[in-house]
Amino acid sequence: MQTPLSKKDRMKIPRQPMPEQDPDVRNKNFLEVNLGYTEELAVLEAQRCLQCPKPFCVDGCPVGVQIKDFISLVAEGKIAEAAAKIKEDNVLPAVCGRVCPQEEQCEIKCVVGNKNEPVAIGRLERFVADYEREKLGMRLPVCKPKTGKKVAIVGSGPAGLSCAADCIQAGHGVTVFEALHEIGGVLLYGIPEFRLPKDIVKVEVQALEELGVEFRTNAVIGFTDSIDELLTVEGYDAVFIAVGAGLPYFMNIPGENLNGVYSANEFLTRVNLMKAYDFPNHDTPVFDCKGKSVAIFGGGNTAMDAVRTSKRLGAKNAYIVYRRSEIEMPARAEEVHHAKQEGIEFQLLTNPIEFVGTEEGWLTGVKLLKMELGEPDASGRRKPIPIKDSEFILPIDMAVIAIGNGSNPIIQKTTPGLEFNKWGNIVVNSETMLTSREGVFAGGDIVTGGATVILAMGAGRKAAKAINEYLFNKE
Repeated sequence: MQTPLSKKDRMKIPRQPMPEQDPDVRNKNFLEVNLGYTEELAVLEAQRCLQCPKPFCVDGCPVGVQIKDFISLVAEGKIAEAAAKIKEDNVLPAVCGRVCPQEEQCEIKCVVGNKNEPVAIGRLERFVADYEREKLGMRLPVCKPKTGKKVAIVGSGPAGLSCAADCIQAGHGVTVFEALHEIGGVLLYGIPEFRLPKDIVKVEVQALEELGVEFRTNAVIGFTDSIDELLTVEGYDAVFIAVGAGLPYFMNIPGENLNGVYSANEFLTRVNLMKAYDFPNHDTPVFDCKGKSVAIFGGGNTAMDAVRTSKRLGAKNAYIVYRRSEIEMPARAEEVHHAKQEGIEFQLLTNPIEFVGTEEGWLTGVKLLKMELGEPDASGRRKPIPIKDSEFILPIDMAVIAIGNGSNPIIQKTTPGLEFNKWGNIVVNSETMLTSREGVFAGGDIVTGGATVILAMGAGRKAAKAINEYLFNKE
């Protein structure tokens, strides 16, 4: 038996880098950028964990994964057991290991990070999930006996899927209604293939199907059925609304209606969900970026996804236009780093004031204004202030607006008695996710506004627990 490493020896092990595609190769394909740990790298990285008596990292995880326990199992080479431990709390580990901002959640609380780089929790989670899928096969948890209760879940994104997993395991009948033609929500239409391969999402969904979750696509709740009809005509005992925030915001500047101006939602949905990058093999076209100049407006992860996608579609010049500095960018540092490696050009402290185009209505450029940072605003970020007489025109052929999304009003317009706030988000009890309507719960971006995958999953799990208690108390 191998002698356990001392704390001093563990602290000497450097954080293991993630193998990845060469930037000049990957910016021309849609294959995954990060290639994942080998088992040898994963075991070595896991040995860096100090196995703290009080693991603060768990406090940073919205779904409460028992991080030190699964990492201890990886360090011992017990990968199957590590996968089972993660899945006690997280039904989408392969997804979360790829797209969650661990650096702002679990890893920022890692004690190792006080003196060295924190343990790569997200990379280890991804390794474990991939190992199970590729070498062991997806193993299913045991569900409790059937209760005879039925739960309707509206939306198949991360909040809906996590709620479905917990409800089906509690013994309830579960049906997930999805407005689009494929299951996965933002995991499919919002996140590019090179960050989250769609086959991974489909495997996770298939596992839920095998547990007994029923999925109905092309079901726009509010049109095909209302929330009230689900509770009455369809006979569901509870409803969880997890429709996300899919209504794109625009900048409301002159020229925004020119041909060649997209919302990030439309652009990414065409490319990711409808595979426009493989036209004409898939029949949804998208703007031909080859040899063109493309600008994306925004500084979040969606903006990075869009600009890196445009580069892969052949853009000669691919710009990020952002009105603050890089420090204020909400995008993950890894995404910014990867974008720079791939040849993305950053126009920082720059604000668009007008799109310009031809008389026929085609975009030819954007008028920009240079900015400087003043005092912090309500968000805590320094407020950008225009620099006088600093306007210039950047020639572009396509623009993508990626400044955030709001709530689609369909549910609001068709559900009397459901309380919304001034931004169109559903008002809930933060502990139970219960809305103003009996038996109706909500969570994810429709409640919080645009947030992260793991926060949405946390809301789904919290709602599932409350739904379970509600159904038994009702009985």
